[in-house]
Amino acid sequence: MKRTLVTALAAGALFVGGTGVAAAADTPPKTAHGPCQYTETPDEPPARPVPLPPDPRHTPSHGKVDVAVPTSQGALPLRLDRAKAPCTVQSFLHLARHRFYDHTVCHRLTAYPTLKVLQCGDPTATGEGGPGYKYQDELPVDLPPAPTDPTGARRVYARGLLAMANAGPDTNGSQFFVVYGDSALRPNYTVFGTVGAEGLATLDKVAAGGIQPTAEDPAPVDGTPVLRTELLRVRPGCWF
Repeated sequence: MKRTLVTALAAGALFVGGTGVAAAADTPPKTAHGPCQYTETPDEPPARPVPLPPDPRHTPSHGKVDVAVPTSQGALPLRLDRAKAPCTVQSFLHLARHRFYDHTVCHRLTAYPTLKVLQCGDPTATGEGGPGYKYQDELPVDLPPAPTDPTGARRVYARGLLAMANAGPDTNGSQFFVVYGDSALRPNYTVFGTVGAEGLATLDKVAAGGIQPTAEDPAPVDGTPVLRTELLRVRPGCWF
């Protein structure tokens, strides 16, 4: 299932192993019993095998974690914020520790006037792959109104934010996006961290490289980046 952000930001696919079709249909998806409610989705198999994340009764909800992300285009350091999205940070670190993100390619770059993001986190690089589970939203409540939206419905996802892609309410998986230019979005996407200064330089480089043209559109503003951007490793570093 593709996850959408305005026109298409993707998150995860999910799978429950079983003995056959009947078992998969008759057995409820496995769900973690903690506050995050990580839930397997049998109709969307995982792109890479990974268990459900730990879901303790008291999910850590304070402190920040630095994550080193070297890419084929340069460093993309991330700082995760548990206070903003404890369940999301818990899941992201879980996937990183299981090397789910290693050698995955960022499959989507947008260059709309009001949407400038690079989307990553799908091992299949199709926009449809994910970890085999979904979990609840932790939506932002402090984003300023977008000046480009007179209705007041959209908010500014500012340059440097790190957020989850999804396919609707409570469908977060593994796919995420990093914002290289202020973007106007409905506040339907969990913000769980920021990109470091060196990472912004990398994003600017990828954005400047443009989007691959297609037969239907020789000058697209949404599609595969010309500069192939592979996450070589994703490794948690310092906690503070």
